[in-house]
Amino acid sequence: MKIAVLKEQAEGERRVAATPETVKKFIALGAEMAVESGAGDTASCADADYTAAGASVGTRAATLKGADIILGVQGPDPASLKGAAPGAWLAASLNPFGAGENGGRARVDGYAKAGIEALAMEFMPRITRAQSMDILSSQSNLSGYKAVLDAAAEYGRAFPMMMTAAGTVSAARVFVMGVGVAGLQAIATARRLGAQVSATDVRSATKEQIQSLGAKPIFVENVAGIEGEGSGGYAGEMSPEYQAAQAELVSGHIAKQDIVITTALIPGRPAPRLISAAQVASMKPGSVIIDLAVEQGGNVEGAVAGEVVIVSGVKIVGHRNVPSRLAADTSALFSRNLFNFLSAFWDKEAGRPVLDEEIGDAIRLTKDGQVVNARLT
Repeated sequence: MKIAVLKEQAEGERRVAATPETVKKFIALGAEMAVESGAGDTASCADADYTAAGASVGTRAATLKGADIILGVQGPDPASLKGAAPGAWLAASLNPFGAGENGGRARVDGYAKAGIEALAMEFMPRITRAQSMDILSSQSNLSGYKAVLDAAAEYGRAFPMMMTAAGTVSAARVFVMGVGVAGLQAIATARRLGAQVSATDVRSATKEQIQSLGAKPIFVENVAGIEGEGSGGYAGEMSPEYQAAQAELVSGHIAKQDIVITTALIPGRPAPRLISAAQVASMKPGSVIIDLAVEQGGNVEGAVAGEVVIVSGVKIVGHRNVPSRLAADTSALFSRNLFNFLSAFWDKEAGRPVLDEEIGDAIRLTKDGQVVNARLT
């Protein structure tokens, strides 16, 4: 069983799908590990470290030759996988609903045509036994942390309240919209930096989580029967009545904030619009908005993927691929997710992983030359 670790080809991608730590663990299971030269350079993993861990390091062609499993962070171009064993698995974030050269249905069809069994790690079901395999949670956690640091870097003032002989500096007001994994980490990080933090979400169950972190919950209280819970723990789409009530509540609150961090995503659909141009204009000049959903269409009107723009005196930050901005740590977590996934299904007699129906059917996009995932057919 040969497992290949490829160097990422997507622009700006600095992560790697296996670290020397997980290479050792795979070898302990009985796998042969091959790593493309330079794969870990931007994630603080040198070729020499992979060699010391027991992997062979070489060209992409040598790495792929006869590979039974291919590990990636973002899905590679199907044409770049020549040489792998027939029916080889590809385990990565495959972005099947995306657009552009790093995802989308055309790429999924390409995997099927190439005879690759493509496993979309972002489709991992959110069940208890799969928590350690969940790349969305592990990467979002650090994205929420980085969002606060990015906000602090762009904000022209201090976060904590400071009392000095020359006078008092007021604490920054931070508002987090969307209290999933990224939002919770953003709340915790902003609190550690001394900010005055509030947060909102359409899921009523998050109210206690917000309070437990010492932040103030901002919730619509008078629209009954709407919990906002979608599949997999994500927020669902709200009724027009709820959307109107939330917009009114947020408009009054957002005008008083120094920093807003938006994190709301709906899997397989464009990100919901949370902040309008009018709400941006209501904020004080010098305020900062971090849109973590900018690559899925954005939560903020006026946000531009890959850019920091100034609208009505407010900075709107739309960094692409935020997890890659902390490549060493996000690679360590991503690679452990992959190892936890494959090792959980490792069959010692077969010398390879054998997937069950619950998880296998959920994440498998292609098999035997066909697109087989129910979400794509």
